[in-house]
Amino acid sequence: MIEIGWHALRTHRNQRLVSYLLIMRTFFLNWIVAMTLGTAAHADNLSAAPTDAEILNILTDRIDKQQQSIGIVVGIIDANGRRIVAHGHPAKGDPRPVEGRTVFEIGSVTKVFTALLLADAIEKGTLRLDTPVSTLLPPGVAMPDDKEEPITLKDLATHMSGLPRLPSNLDPTDTSNPYADYGTAELYAFLSHHKPLRRPGVEHEYSNLGAGLLGHALALKAGLSYEELVISRITAPLDMKDTAISSQPGWAERRATGHNAALEPVRDWDLNALQGAGALRSTANDLLTFLEAAMGKTPSPLAPAFTTLLATRQPLGNGDDDQQALGWVISGKGDEQFIWHNGGTGGYRSFVGYRPSTGVGVVALSNASTEVGVDDIGHHLLNRNAPLAPATVRRTAITVDPTSYDAYVGTYRLAPGFDLTIFRDGDRLFAQATGQDRIEIFPEAEHRFFAKLIDAQISFTVTGTRAGSLTLHQGGRDSPAPRIEK
Repeated sequence: MIEIGWHALRTHRNQRLVSYLLIMRTFFLNWIVAMTLGTAAHADNLSAAPTDAEILNILTDRIDKQQQSIGIVVGIIDANGRRIVAHGHPAKGDPRPVEGRTVFEIGSVTKVFTALLLADAIEKGTLRLDTPVSTLLPPGVAMPDDKEEPITLKDLATHMSGLPRLPSNLDPTDTSNPYADYGTAELYAFLSHHKPLRRPGVEHEYSNLGAGLLGHALALKAGLSYEELVISRITAPLDMKDTAISSQPGWAERRATGHNAALEPVRDWDLNALQGAGALRSTANDLLTFLEAAMGKTPSPLAPAFTTLLATRQPLGNGDDDQQALGWVISGKGDEQFIWHNGGTGGYRSFVGYRPSTGVGVVALSNASTEVGVDDIGHHLLNRNAPLAPATVRRTAITVDPTSYDAYVGTYRLAPGFDLTIFRDGDRLFAQATGQDRIEIFPEAEHRFFAKLIDAQISFTVTGTRAGSLTLHQGGRDSPAPRIEK
């Protein structure tokens, strides 16, 4: 996934599946479901996709009861063809229903398209997996590698480059559109000065930077913009007229509005130099077309490239069976194996995946950036034993005397070089992590606060009239932080 939040406390492991989705304002996921098939009849039952009524019940519960989205569109491919099940609305207060033609940001699902561009170039013989990235960049741009082990296109496509998740010089002037002002000048400056912590090919580390750089390098090689390259090589051949970055004819009345975790409208994102990491917008209808081609259900000139995507695999090293292919993540073994990717931006969540053994493919798109998202829905529709996320707690702010906030004001150290600063702004209390935008926190009990924009809570330990420490509760972890003096 691609997002901005309290990064230092999150890991890419929050981007797979483990038991239920704690996603993402990490941007991210983590689940693998262990499942044992019983009788043949039981196996047949699990391989069948849920009915439309079952899917609608899931969406109704997620939106109307759990209040985890404004609108969700699910697309299904199975033995009976393709279908759409949707519930909710394109925007808060908009009475129109979402449907298969509603346009969403798809975030990091874009990475599969970027990897497919690479696979297509490999099939055409214009590039190789071992092509050094540096050979595709302008003269004078120095890559952070050495002559013996240069960073290759394969390294970028499999997140084995050794590059960090995000560039250290990403310093948005507007955190509501965090990548908008990160252009090629900033990207080249980072690459020319970055000192990598490890050589490429040593360790898997999910990198939005690496995927964005891959898209940029492929576009330079083709002499096109990234969007032009995606359209000419992928969406035009597959007749996907609603997948692009810039607004297309007919989109004005069909675009969803993104919403944050508090279900308030937010602006869309512009990714500038890192478009290959998550800039595409699409519809459930178009993504079903993409899945049909990926699964070999429809003939496609990209069939060899789709095969190439899965031919290269790297273990994720998470203790599970997860593998990183080119773009796709592969989870599970044998009949239980599924191929997928998720995405998230400031106002959207997305999931695209399929299970080869059953021939079932799933698309799930949401116009809210909530912690639960839609990953659990996607996995559940591919495997009935995969649990749906439990209902989240809807927290309620209590009324307190704002002068009590003074006891908490200060700076607390979560990790070396990563602090959380608590401060008042009038009658409101805010938390600001190192290098991040401030987030308002609300009182829910004595000395305990919660954030609405991310699933995080803070409890303070107070002695006398002053807090000596706090604990950040986020992603299932409790991270203590002592007060420091500055």
